[in-house]
Order: sequence, then C-alpha cells, then structure tokens
Amino acid sequence: MNNDLSWMLESALEVPGARHALLVSADGLLMARSKDVQKDEADSIAAAMSGIQSLSRTMSTFCGDPRMTWRQTLVEFDGGWVFLISAGEGAYLAVSSAPDVDMADITFRMQQLVGQLGKALSTPPRENTSIQA
Repeated sequence: MNNDLSWMLESALEVPGARHALLVSADGLLMARSKDVQKDEADSIAAAMSGIQSLSRTMSTFCGDPRMTWRQTLVEFDGGWVFLISAGEGAYLAVSSAPDVDMADITFRMQQLVGQLGKALSTPPRENTSIQA
C-alpha cells in the first residue's frame, strides 16, 4: 500500500471553504493528512473520528432500523463543519470546513475522492515470497 496518500487529500480542499482533510483507519490511526494539519493534531483528531463513526453507526436504531447503513456524520461548530464518510473497508475520510461551505459540493468532492482512494487503498494479490533454502 502507498503510505503517502496525503497528496490525494488536497483535492477535497479545492472546494471554497474547505480547510483540512484526514484519512483515518477504523481503529483510529492516522493514514494520511492534508499538508496544513500538524502530525500531533492529526493523530488526536484521527482517534476522535474513529469514536465518532462508531457512535454514529450505533445510533441507527434511533432512525428506526438497526440494519440501516451509516453513510455520513456531520458535526456543526460555531466556526464550521466536520464531515465524516466511509472511505472503503476500514477507512474514513474527514474534512473540516468554514460555516459557509457549499455542503453539496464538498460531499460530492469527498465521494469522488473516496473512489480514488479506494483504488489506492486496495492491496494487490501477494506474490509467492517464500525463501528457498
């Protein structure tokens, strides 16, 4: 797997008002970050995002059916929004934005990015690497 997917995250930030992007594993580990996010901050946010998606998935019964599929979590703050979506098996894409961001545009861009990330995150079949003595 390509360990540096950070450059791909920059495309999500082309939407006016988008601020930062993180790619997070389901267990809360940072997989990639946009260039303006410091590593320590990104690690902390990654752990929090893992918790947020877990809580969000658990609340499906509140919407009426525990079998519903979680799609997105949106958190609003005085100074902006945080969007969190699935980015494939065991990965999540988080993007923060200004309060006046075009929400349809940013979620569309995030979905496009997820499609690209899915290709980059998929691991090709391993070749036989056994060592013969």
